[in-house]
Amino acid sequence: MTATDNAGRERQPSHRSFAALRDPGFRPYFLYSALAMMADSIEHVISYWVVFQKFHSPALGGYAILSHWLPMLLFGVMAGALADRYDSRRLIQIGMLLFMGCSLAWGVLFFMDSLEAWHSAVILTVHGIASVFWGPPGQVLLYDIVGMRLLPSAVRLNATSRYLGLLAGPAVGAAFLLALGPTYGILVNALFYLPLILFLWRAPYGPRFQKDRPPPRPVRGLSDIVSTIADIRDSKIIVSMILLSGAAAMLISHAYQAQMPSYAQDLGHGTAGLFYGLLLAADAAGALSAGIVLEGSGWLLPRPNTAFVLVMIWCGVLAAFAMTTIYPLALILLFAAGFLELSYNSMTQTLVQLNAPAASRGRVLGLYSVAGLGLRAFSGITIGLGGSLVGIHWSLALSAALLLAITVLLWVRLRPSGRDGREQVR
Repeated sequence: MTATDNAGRERQPSHRSFAALRDPGFRPYFLYSALAMMADSIEHVISYWVVFQKFHSPALGGYAILSHWLPMLLFGVMAGALADRYDSRRLIQIGMLLFMGCSLAWGVLFFMDSLEAWHSAVILTVHGIASVFWGPPGQVLLYDIVGMRLLPSAVRLNATSRYLGLLAGPAVGAAFLLALGPTYGILVNALFYLPLILFLWRAPYGPRFQKDRPPPRPVRGLSDIVSTIADIRDSKIIVSMILLSGAAAMLISHAYQAQMPSYAQDLGHGTAGLFYGLLLAADAAGALSAGIVLEGSGWLLPRPNTAFVLVMIWCGVLAAFAMTTIYPLALILLFAAGFLELSYNSMTQTLVQLNAPAASRGRVLGLYSVAGLGLRAFSGITIGLGGSLVGIHWSLALSAALLLAITVLLWVRLRPSGRDGREQVR
């Protein structure tokens, strides 16, 4: 890497609209990541439908959620440590191959009509492990592709590609079910992971392309968590953003989406159809709109105080959704919630990336993933279990109020001094 490249990385983040898409390396990564996320969503649509039809097991449905997030909670920092030491491209490829293997395994079991509950549990577990290989290494690769200047744009667009996949996945998955059936539909779905695998095979990123890459540290398992916390404890920005992301993930996350049938019924549209579908799509549509609007306008630059304010507003919007009885207003509030969720999530990740020490960037991003993704394994407790005690409306409203109180406390205690998203004193 040249001195000019290094200088470019130290400049302030670019404010040009869709800046990262102007990078020739990011464009294919953006597209192929969206395809892979769509494939992930298609697999959920088809496999969950078959599993429900065959077993009608609420316990297996609950395990599907737990197995999706628990591996990140347990192994997120280790995945980041692997990204610090090894080539992120190869780690992501391992994740994609595991995803492909899951789709193929589902397809073979569907074809042979031999699916059992334990098969489903094993495949769901492997699927969750595959997400770990894609998570922190994928965040490290973003930095390798675009550098510091384009990083905020790349993080936001990468999050947007996720929602593109999540929006397209159910539609394509339903079409596959109708046109091809579950067996051939999920087998065809495995092909959508190939473009990202092939792109990363020769993409000019990774250790041998980085002349100033710090010497790799050995992977030490659980002790990496302790050493990573020690590395970041003096950075108010990193600590506050990880705690903020973790609190939002543990208390709310997307757990209210699992209760959408009950919300729809209370709003007068509990049967399957257009109005119920709009409720499901409103949140993702808001997030997709946030990626487009914020990238095109340059609004909401990555600043710690802005991230705190966005979470506070998000809490208010979700509390209002929980208590409303007016369907059009519920749609508007869900759209706003999705807009705010992408805005604060992409901002917290950007701020962690901008301030992470180069020698432990992967580990720090792994710790961020543990908080922001892994802790989602517990988000069903406050809303789902709490809903069984006080009702889903009050459980969501109270969870939002608790998160608001924690956010204000973190803001008062850990308010960072860097107004431009970087620590003033390092």
